[in-house]
Amino acid sequence: MTSNNYFAFKRFIVYHDKCGMKVGTDGVLLGAWANGGKRILDVGCGSGLISLMMAQRFPESEITAIDIDEDAFQQTMENVARSEFAERISIFQTSIQRFATQSEAENNKKYDSIVCNPPFFVNSLKSPDSKRSAARHAETLPFAELFAAVEKTMTDKGEFSVIIPTDYLGVFKAEASLHGLFLSRKYSLKTTAKKAAKRQLLSFSKQPPRKFEEYEQTLLDNEGKKSEWYKGLTRDFYLDEK
Repeated sequence: MTSNNYFAFKRFIVYHDKCGMKVGTDGVLLGAWANGGKRILDVGCGSGLISLMMAQRFPESEITAIDIDEDAFQQTMENVARSEFAERISIFQTSIQRFATQSEAENNKKYDSIVCNPPFFVNSLKSPDSKRSAARHAETLPFAELFAAVEKTMTDKGEFSVIIPTDYLGVFKAEASLHGLFLSRKYSLKTTAKKAAKRQLLSFSKQPPRKFEEYEQTLLDNEGKKSEWYKGLTRDFYLDEK
């Protein structure tokens, strides 16, 4: 069930009328795919969608959601408050750079899982080579600063998961390597079998993976319906999935 203001899932409702990051396929894919842990950090939480999904999938976890935007912070607060997971999700209005520095200074516990679906990737996708898009990206959250923060806040056995446009795969992997992180999982996502992969679900770790996991998946079948993989991944969330 959807409207202009909200999206209803099986166990929670996400209102997204106040924030720029609307409920979309990218967020749902990441929230349904990322590995969890006892402590999870959602960077750039937007409406709180991924935090709520991770809370549902990992009932023993404690989730911290952060966003620099005031409207997104307020929207997440409201969505979490009306959910059954409110006691396990903490929300803060801050940047990941500031959050990581403060956590390091206060010697706070680190996170087993960090997830990020930042809006600047989506904005840049329309024109990935333009100077305007590059400037917008750099001002929001440069790759180097994102990975530096992940390096500070993630446990030695933790995992950082993200969804990005395929156009950014090379530079994203290079920046991860510069910060001592190893690509451990890579799912290339195609809308249909005949199209090139437009999105990449990626996970990084501080240790070299024992076995690198790589797959190519399709979201829609030949009839334009959700693929079996997509349905299976999101079955616990979408109302139309059994």
